[in-house]
Amino acid sequence: MTMLVTGYKTKKELKAAVGQRLQYQETSMFGEEYRENGTFVVARRPHMLGGGREFFAQVTMRDGLIEEVK
Repeated sequence: MTMLVTGYKTKKELKAAVGQRLQYQETSMFGEEYRENGTFVVARRPHMLGGGREFFAQVTMRDGLIEEVK
């Protein structure tokens, strides 16, 4: 499963947000996927959010802040 990221029109913008809180929207019907500490996959879906580019990324969080984006 992936979470929908909001507020980032490109993966470059998401990478520039390292050290900040993740702007996201939960999309799973099976419970929350967001974790303050850990790694998970996120997606930008322009057809759902309007504008921007579609991308997928692996995000690592530490203490509620973005630590790394791959």
